[in-house]
Order: sequence, then C-alpha cells, then structure tokens
Amino acid sequence: MNDADVRLGYLAETVRLLYPGSGSPRAYTVLPHAAVPRRLAPRRWWHLWSRVVVPDEGSIRAHLSEVFGRPVETVLHVRPARRANRKPILEVRSGGRRLAFVKIGDSARARELISAEAAALRRLAGMRLATVTVPAVLHHGEWRGLAVLALTPLPVRRGRVPRELLLDAIREIAGTGAPGAAWHGDFAPWNMCPSADGRLLVWDWERYAVGVPYGFDAVHHFFQRALRRMDPPTAARACVARAVRELAPLGLSGAVAKQTALRYLIALADRHAADGHWPLGAPETWLNPVVDHEELVI
Repeated sequence: MNDADVRLGYLAETVRLLYPGSGSPRAYTVLPHAAVPRRLAPRRWWHLWSRVVVPDEGSIRAHLSEVFGRPVETVLHVRPARRANRKPILEVRSGGRRLAFVKIGDSARARELISAEAAALRRLAGMRLATVTVPAVLHHGEWRGLAVLALTPLPVRRGRVPRELLLDAIREIAGTGAPGAAWHGDFAPWNMCPSADGRLLVWDWERYAVGVPYGFDAVHHFFQRALRRMDPPTAARACVARAVRELAPLGLSGAVAKQTALRYLIALADRHAADGHWPLGAPETWLNPVVDHEELVI
C-alpha cells in the first residue's frame, strides 16, 4: 500500500468521524489531487477533480462556526496514518482569513496530548518570553466525545534558523521550568521557523515537560536532522559523538554532554514504548548498541 492509499484510507475514516450528519450536503475537493492527497478543502468552481460530498449539518465545521461565533470554512489536512500521535488537523478560515488551527483528539492518546499542549501553552502564556513565540489557546473543549483544541495560527515563513537564535530559544524554554530545566519535547526543524521580528516561532507543544536534563532540546534537534540522512543506529551513534559540540555552547562539560545525549535517547525510546509505536525500530537495534558501549557514562 503506497502513501496515497494510506492517506486516502485515513481521510475516509476522518470524514466519517467529523462529518457524521445526514443532511445539508457540502462539496469538498481532495487537493492537489487524489494521487497526492494533502488537503480536503471546500470545493471551488475551478476544482476539476477529486470531488467529495459530505453532510454539513452536525459537522465539525458547524460546531466550529458556533465556537467562533461566525460562519467558517474548514480545510482538513490529510495526515500520514502511520503515526503514534496522529490526529485530524483542521485549518479554520472566515472571510478569506485564517482564524485558527484546530487539533481533534480522536483517541485516548491524542486527547492526552491535546490536554498537555493546552496546559503547556497556558503556562507559557503567563511568562514573558523574549525569544520564543508560541500559539495562544483560543478554545479547548469537547464535541461528540472528541477533544477540540483551537490555536492561533503563527505567521509561518520559510527560512533557516540562525544557530544563535536556536540556542537562545533552547535556553529560554529550559528556563520556563525553573527551578529545574524544561524542554519543548519535539524541538525539530519542522516545528519552528524564524519570524520577521527576529524571534523564533515554535509550535506543537504536546510533549512539553519540566524536570528533564538541560540540553534535551538541542540533542533532539540534532537527532531528528540526522535521521533524515542516516539510519537510526547511525544517527544514535552520531548523536552521542556530536554531543560535546552540540551542547558546549549551552555550558555543558564534555562528560555531562555525552551523558545528556544518552539519557535523551533512552527517554525517546521510553516515549515510543508508552505510545506503543516504534518509528525507529526495536530499541535493541538502534539504542542498545550505543547505550551498552557507553554504559559507564550513564
């Protein structure tokens, strides 16, 4: 089964979940087309393919119109299905303007993550962050037994994140856990971008946590980039080998840096175990060889 088949299957499941009514049909289009399904958007006259008709009465669109107090349109992002934290993501628009991104908790694990993100963002909203910009919580509630979290859309733009800005953001996020350290939890390149005012826009705070070793975000950022060009065992070894270089700017000694990288890899494996999902394969194939070799460091 190829990626398009997986996405279309998941789309069909999601449509049944979010558009469960029986009346007021509304036409949508799979964009850019069914062979490369990425979004389900309200149908326009120039859409010539992949027409999907769903009931609008009693739908998530109708519910969000009530939440925002105005008629809205929704664009459903067609996500890859093979993810532990997969959940429907909606873009909400009104009058041609983007109002929010909405996450739908359609499983016990997704509801937990949504609640965690709502709590994290409310915590961060009460702090004066100088470097990091986070979304604001517009709504957190339930609909038909599903968790619904609406967040302000950040003005995302393309651009490389300067090294110093990245480090400043890591320091600031860690400082939100005072007196101990905190981390974003998924400080990966695809969850951030530089803003026009020189700050760092950071989203997806579902895994935010306090009381972790200082530097976890820096190690995670390196490891996720490494996984794009290396297999998991090689990336894990590189993570430990590069620990000193990556963490020295944060003030960590060589010994502490290596220990931090190893603890991060173990924490990541524990996360996958809790999720019941093994995107990197079994830990004995990518984690154990590294940890066993550095056992005395831990």
